[in-house]
Amino acid sequence: MPDNPHKNHRARMRARYNASGFDGFADHEVLEFMLYYCYPRCDTNKIAHDFINKFGSLHNLLEADVETLQEVLGCTEKVAVFLSMIPAIANRYFRSRWGDATVLDKVETAGKYAIDLFVGETNENFYVLCLDKRFRLINTTRVSKGTTDEAAVYPREVFGTAIRNHATAIILAHNHPGGSMNPSSGDRRATIRISDGAELIGIDVIDHIIVAGDTYFSFAQRDMIVKGYPKDEKKDNR
Repeated sequence: MPDNPHKNHRARMRARYNASGFDGFADHEVLEFMLYYCYPRCDTNKIAHDFINKFGSLHNLLEADVETLQEVLGCTEKVAVFLSMIPAIANRYFRSRWGDATVLDKVETAGKYAIDLFVGETNENFYVLCLDKRFRLINTTRVSKGTTDEAAVYPREVFGTAIRNHATAIILAHNHPGGSMNPSSGDRRATIRISDGAELIGIDVIDHIIVAGDTYFSFAQRDMIVKGYPKDEKKDNR
């Protein structure tokens, strides 16, 4: 009797993962592996192919909400919640690894922080990053959550957040999910309104960063509207 080609398949997949992570895995194999924890005794390879085919890609699948996952896939709530948690866990991981002593005094550092801030976000969100006088991060607060292409932001929410956290400076950050990182005319107007209002209450708007995937646009980097980051004294003395 010929050997069953599927025998010990899960053990071989775990060995591959233990050896090199998900390097060399196709997207359906990554999903197949994750689904082991939802389907203890099923052929999750076929399920993974089916799930990805219904959404068109792995990232579309993982960015769907619980209700959509259940409706499209016909899966249980348990499976839908598990899949929807993955981007949220990634976001929490990236944010937590920055620690409590984060200093955002350079556009490169602030840009990387902003990219990590929006990992897994499928809707447009607007955050205020509150800084002390040494540009140490005091608090990161979401002041607006919108749809896939718009998040209304109100200056009073921004100022209230800054005042409650005793910030001397702030960085604005929002994302363009699935879109261009370039600012819209509305983004420019909002930056002007917030910068003008912040000046009246003695708070500096250091930057406004727009994130699109793993890229970002910095108003400060382009000398637009905002005050900008502290200059390198060594460079100034040359």
